[in-house]
Amino acid sequence: MALRAVLFDFSGTLFRLEHEALEEHGDLMRALTAPVGMAEGLDPETEALWLRRDLDADVHRDVHVVALQAAGLTEPGAALAFYERLVSAAFWQTYPDTFEALRTVSEAGLRVAVVSNTGWNIRAVLDRFGVSHLVDEVVLSYEEGLIKPDPKIFLLACERLRVDPSEVLMVGDSEEADGGAAAVGSKVAIVEPLRTGERPTALVDSLRKHGIIPV
Repeated sequence: MALRAVLFDFSGTLFRLEHEALEEHGDLMRALTAPVGMAEGLDPETEALWLRRDLDADVHRDVHVVALQAAGLTEPGAALAFYERLVSAAFWQTYPDTFEALRTVSEAGLRVAVVSNTGWNIRAVLDRFGVSHLVDEVVLSYEEGLIKPDPKIFLLACERLRVDPSEVLMVGDSEEADGGAAAVGSKVAIVEPLRTGERPTALVDSLRKHGIIPV
């Protein structure tokens, strides 16, 4: 069946948390923005909250602040200030082929959705880089009460795009989270969540592999 839509993950796929002010905390940033896994140094109660951080904006903020404090940001207000950088559009960057990938899919007449496990509104990042007009739907876990790889979040995105799951390609950086789209019959393409300068063409390569961009 021909593809009629593409779902893109947000962090590590279209965009990356990457700013010189965060460089000294690179390992911590990777842990905090990973789609799966656990931040270190958390007590059992906080670990339970960490697992559901992307279902509630307040929990997302509070548990990240605790994780940042556990990682050493113990000065008064330091952890919260750092968290606010994590959810600021100014600290996110596009991959070199983000705009080309979104534009190509849109110009091909396919529908586009961004589907993200997150506890904050990423639409500001889309606006900052001028790509909001290339995205038909934004499906965020904390707004919907669903987390990838739950099949329901992919089905919801397909419903809003008015396409059958079998007509969809999911592009993401996590086999565990984004790969869940396969359970509803969608095709899946996995890209590596590398630094932006180290991954120039993975998105367009994935689209080419699946016939959206001519070889």
